[in-house]
Amino acid sequence: MNPNITVTEAAAAYIKKMLEKNQGIGFRLSVKKTGCSGYSYLPEIIEKINETDMHVEISNGIKIFVDITWLQILQGLHIDYLEEKKSGLKQKRLVFSNPNESSRCGCGESFHVERE
Repeated sequence: MNPNITVTEAAAAYIKKMLEKNQGIGFRLSVKKTGCSGYSYLPEIIEKINETDMHVEISNGIKIFVDITWLQILQGLHIDYLEEKKSGLKQKRLVFSNPNESSRCGCGESFHVERE
């Protein structure tokens, strides 16, 4: 099953920059159980591929690996990149929009998925 993940040009450029800076071979996306809503995204630059990783082809030319444990939750995920100034500080972050999320916690760090 291909999780149909999309990545904006801004997010792809940011990920490429992080790959070069950290000399990584790819970008892994996983999920961990945490927070007040149940799950949190776990993006990371990787140096090696895990046996549970699935390579996902995207049009932006970066190598994305998805932990197959979380394929169903990550189905249809859209990744964007945001730079914003808050209280004089410049914040840079990846933004995850997931059609499988049923709710998010108040701080936005964790999310909940209704499982069938």
